[in-house]
Amino acid sequence: MEEITYKKAGVDIDAGERFVKLISPLAKKTFTYGVMTDIGSFGALFNLDIKKYKNPVLVSGTDGVGTKLRIAFMMDKHDTVGIDLVAMCVNDILTLGAEPLFFLDYLATGKLLPEKAKEVIKGIAKGCKESGCALIGGETAEMPGFYEENEYDIAGFAVGVVDKSGIIDGSKIKAGDALIGLSSNGLHSNGYSLARKVFFDVSKFKLEQYVSELSTTLGEELLKPTRIYVKAFNALKGKVAIKGMAHITGGGIPGNLPRILKGGLTAKIYSNSWHIPRIFSFIKKLGNVPDDDMKKTFNMGIGYVIVVDKKKSEIAISYLRKSGFDAYNIGLIEKGGRKKIYYV
Repeated sequence: MEEITYKKAGVDIDAGERFVKLISPLAKKTFTYGVMTDIGSFGALFNLDIKKYKNPVLVSGTDGVGTKLRIAFMMDKHDTVGIDLVAMCVNDILTLGAEPLFFLDYLATGKLLPEKAKEVIKGIAKGCKESGCALIGGETAEMPGFYEENEYDIAGFAVGVVDKSGIIDGSKIKAGDALIGLSSNGLHSNGYSLARKVFFDVSKFKLEQYVSELSTTLGEELLKPTRIYVKAFNALKGKVAIKGMAHITGGGIPGNLPRILKGGLTAKIYSNSWHIPRIFSFIKKLGNVPDDDMKKTFNMGIGYVIVVDKKKSEIAISYLRKSGFDAYNIGLIEKGGRKKIYYV
């Protein structure tokens, strides 16, 4: 009888070990002062600088990239989805005023191809560097028969810290406050099921096809990585009092901004007060997508919202623009109203 090994069953331990050697230098470049362990231990140790915080509170978040991964598979381009992964997690914990500390990733695949997987981790490391957090550990699972050989899924986990007195939870938001919108980089990591339906099923586009309306190929447009807003927050920290922040992901502004609004408050959004990337109007036109569906599916050009006192809005916008972020006054907080969000 033929010998059956783990490798013949579809799991290559040697490939896994080679993968760890390939990614260790990438991870080490993200290490910060608090990292106490090297890549490869059973757990990761992080030494929290308690002298920096009077009453430190840990903030955690987890997310994935969704069906945007399908675009990466189709293009065989894997060095940007890792940035998306970090952005989706870090931008979430940032809304509470947290300083990102460290990040962990999970990568599952049908067959581990170390060089391809390294490209994914390269993107994660790049996102961590931009966020100022350490890629402190992760897990790789080779699961033959569960995933196709050329496919994978990724999940991320971010941990940050904020002083208890500095938690930003929306409780200080009041009527009259201004809404500042920070521009997105396109679709970010949401709405890809609808986008794929419109582009591939309905309009029969090819990823390598140059689209004059977008001034780039469709594939390059769809793989633009999600923006990370840590530097935007840092540009305002200690200069302008921030009352609330919302990461605009799946559900758009209507689905995310209400999460930081307490009872009795409504957000009035100024339509056409910011630049809307052409990808959104293109999807709407090709798919005849209703306005409400567009707003509830996509970020529509605003990836992050910051709430400040109206008197401080212009100086806040100035700080943000100087730090490299397109920022706009996109709305106002009002009392009452049956709807949490409405457009004018």
